[in-house]
Amino acid sequence: MIGYVTFGTNDLPRAVAFYERLLAPLGVKRTWDSERGVAWGSDGQPSLGVMKPFDGQPATRGNGTMVALAVDSRDKVDQIHKLALELGATDEGPAGPRGEGFYAGYFRDPDGNKLNVFCFG
Repeated sequence: MIGYVTFGTNDLPRAVAFYERLLAPLGVKRTWDSERGVAWGSDGQPSLGVMKPFDGQPATRGNGTMVALAVDSRDKVDQIHKLALELGATDEGPAGPRGEGFYAGYFRDPDGNKLNVFCFG
């Protein structure tokens, strides 16, 4: 159902550097690159991009908006959450169990956009 998600940024080089390193362990590659933004994804799957806003106004984060990155293990959740913090993200909830069968870690990217990385089981 979802084709892609984009986050606005006021510092495209910083955002690209953050996501380039954050998404590498997930095995995704750049799928789109322009002077306004960059997107990453894999064959036939939804992609994630960072963009300078089209209207030329400053990018702002969405209150209540969150993008969840699915992985296949708790170890990968721990790895990606830790990497995000090393890359300058802020912790919004450490990696750990969240109810029965759901394991996740929450963080905000350098622009303040909220993400989580999660797995089931």
